[in-house]
Amino acid sequence: MSKENFRQLKPFFSIVLVIFTLFAIVFLQMEERRMGYVVLKLTREHKKVLEEKRTKEISLAKITRPQLLDHVAQQKFTLKKVQANQIIHLSGEPDNVVEKAADKKIAKKDL
Repeated sequence: MSKENFRQLKPFFSIVLVIFTLFAIVFLQMEERRMGYVVLKLTREHKKVLEEKRTKEISLAKITRPQLLDHVAQQKFTLKKVQANQIIHLSGEPDNVVEKAADKKIAKKDL
């Protein structure tokens, strides 16, 4: 290619470069808009999931509250409240074993 041919093609290359730049700008703006919609959609889904989680936590708290569990135990399973004479106290060692050990001078670790 001679310099004369190159000079004749310079305006054509300039126009192609300008058109390509404009197309690139339009494409980037479209991508920005598309990504904005994606972010908006994901934000809405995130809020929806957080609301569902909050709702489920509230329903779980309602279901597992002690008064409701007590009521269900009494109605469906016919359980009754514990009375004082039904409670069995478990201590480490019975008192009479400790007294016998003291009488025989046996150390507690031998029991």
